[in-house]
Amino acid sequence: MIKQEEVYKIGRLGKPHGVHGEIQLQFNDDVFDTADADYLVLEVEGILVPFFIEEYRFRSDEIALMKFEDIDTEEKARQLTGCSVFFPRHIVDESSENLSWAQIVGYTLLDNNSRKVVGKICGVDDSTVNTLFEVEDTEGGELLIPANDKLITAVDTTQKTITLVIPDGLLEL
Repeated sequence: MIKQEEVYKIGRLGKPHGVHGEIQLQFNDDVFDTADADYLVLEVEGILVPFFIEEYRFRSDEIALMKFEDIDTEEKARQLTGCSVFFPRHIVDESSENLSWAQIVGYTLLDNNSRKVVGKICGVDDSTVNTLFEVEDTEGGELLIPANDKLITAVDTTQKTITLVIPDGLLEL
């Protein structure tokens, strides 16, 4: 059984395309195109299930038309509409230079100055020019922390930690 910590979210499935089982993948990370992956993991009724890729083609910078094995009709594709799509962490070469924002969800955030744990990264908001880490702090509250490459001083993929220079006073807000 696939566990949540073994994958990270890269998008969701939209509506079917055509009558032969193709479906739109709305993605925020195109790792499936750059890594050698035979399958993607879909969340179907709360269960993570591998679906093997037959073929795909890009429709835009954010949408790919995906064809999975054994999904050969519009009806079968329609049943997958709305499913979250995940990528297996073990397939990706997790060197710090190649990590995508999506891959670091679940990492622990450390303050560079105090070396203390700030919290766990539970999401990345890149909907605006200023990317933000959505962090659940050690007391269960939510923080938004600037996620600028220049502020990151260390990434440890083994320990799953990111050390960040946090601007003075930000944690007191």
